[in-house]
Amino acid sequence: MARLAGKVALVTGAGQGFGQGIAETFVREGARVAVLDINEAQARDVARGLGEAAIALRADVSKATDIAAAFDATLRAFGQVDIVVNNAGVSHRNQPMLDVSEEEFDRVFAVNVKAIYLMAKHCVPHMRERGGGVILNIGSTAGVRPRPGLTWYNASKGAVNLMSKSMAVELAPDRIRVNAIAPVAGETPLLATFMGEDTPEKRAAFKATIPWGRLSTPQDIANAAVFLCSDEAEMVTGTVLQVDGGRCI
Repeated sequence: MARLAGKVALVTGAGQGFGQGIAETFVREGARVAVLDINEAQARDVARGLGEAAIALRADVSKATDIAAAFDATLRAFGQVDIVVNNAGVSHRNQPMLDVSEEEFDRVFAVNVKAIYLMAKHCVPHMRERGGGVILNIGSTAGVRPRPGLTWYNASKGAVNLMSKSMAVELAPDRIRVNAIAPVAGETPLLATFMGEDTPEKRAAFKATIPWGRLSTPQDIANAAVFLCSDEAEMVTGTVLQVDGGRCI
């Protein structure tokens, strides 16, 4: 039996990268999925490939009005939301911390941190009414073992990792599980930003810090997400699962 049969999931930043991998895998496991992305064309491309089990929604997750509209649209389309995956994320370019502009700093925290708060304002009351649900936040190994040059991004992901634990404790009486995944740097559009520039030398240096010997892939993260969002993980809440090939050891 499909591991997410009968579930409805809302996945942010699902137009590419980890979010796309999660959306595609969730549908294969029986879920219906709202594919949210700030890039509407990319969201539509992903949803089109998933057929009737998916809808595409444009949303800037840092804006309360966009989150409200997207959540309402998901309810109109599917009637419920069982799973929310807060995957959308941005970073400033790898550089000395004082060279990052205030505008870049604000955007990183708005997308990576505030968006989880905004989504909770809508999904938590709904999940309480339904008797439970699952929230999965995509944190990062950057919030566990930070790399130099990414100080403000590291801080935002440290907030995501800790928020997930605090949310889990507070929402446990409502039967709402909250977990996070902390991926190591992966084959996504953010990789060049993390490295500062995408060169064979930079890639080799990044891979050299990962004992398993490779970067993460969207499928790696999606596999972990399926488990954490399935009923198999009913006793798992407040966990920050490092999908990192040993990077944080």
